[in-house]
Amino acid sequence: MNELNIQLKLCPELFFKDPNSSELGKKIVSKSIELINILGFENFTFKKLGKVIGSPESTIYRYFENKHVLLVYVTNWYWSWTDYRLLLATTNISSANRRLEIAIDILTKPVLVDNSFSHINEVLLSEIIFSESLKVYNTKKVDEENQKGYFKAYKDVVARVSDVVIEINPKFKYPHMLISTVIEGAHQQKYFSEHLPALTDTNKNEDSISDFYKKLTFNLLNNE
Repeated sequence: MNELNIQLKLCPELFFKDPNSSELGKKIVSKSIELINILGFENFTFKKLGKVIGSPESTIYRYFENKHVLLVYVTNWYWSWTDYRLLLATTNISSANRRLEIAIDILTKPVLVDNSFSHINEVLLSEIIFSESLKVYNTKKVDEENQKGYFKAYKDVVARVSDVVIEINPKFKYPHMLISTVIEGAHQQKYFSEHLPALTDTNKNEDSISDFYKKLTFNLLNNE
C-alpha cells in the first residue's frame, strides 16, 4: 500500500506545524525516534537533535513546543498506527472471539516495520512505547493535556478493543480496565524480559506474553 494513500489523524494541538507536511518535519520525527532510543528521553534534547538533522535548534521549535510534546506526538503516531492495524486486521471477520485474539496479538507481540510509512521505524518507536510512554501522561498537566486531546489515539485503541470484549460478554463490567491492563502489562513484561527476567516467565522463542494475556482475557470473560 502506498504511503501517500494512508493518512493517520493526529491531534493538531500537538504541533505548531504538521511534521508530515514537509521532508524536514518527517526528518525531525524520524531522527528523534532514533535519538531517544540511543540516549533515553531524559538525555534527549532539541539541541542534540538539531546537530543530528543538520538544522538549528530553533527550527525544531517551529514544529514542537518542547520535547515532552514531541514525545506525546510520536506516542500518538504509534497508537494511531496501531488503531489502523487493528481495523485492517479485523475487518470482515465475523467471529468476535477471533477478532479479540487478533487484537491481543497486535497489542502484545513485537511489531515489524511497516513500509507504508517510510519515515518511521516502527520497531524503534515500539521500544519508546515500552520504555518511555509512562512519561507521556505521568505529568502535572495530564488533565489539561487530556482535555486538549493529547491521549485520544490511545483511548481510541482501548475503546475499539473494549467494544469487542462487550460483544463477547455484554455483562462484563470492566472492558476498558481489562484492555488497558493487557496493553500496559504486556509492555511491562517485555521490559522485564529484557532487563529484570526474574520478574517474568517469558521465553524469547515463544509468544509467552501474548499467550498469557489471551488466556487471562478469555478466562475472565468466560467465567464472569
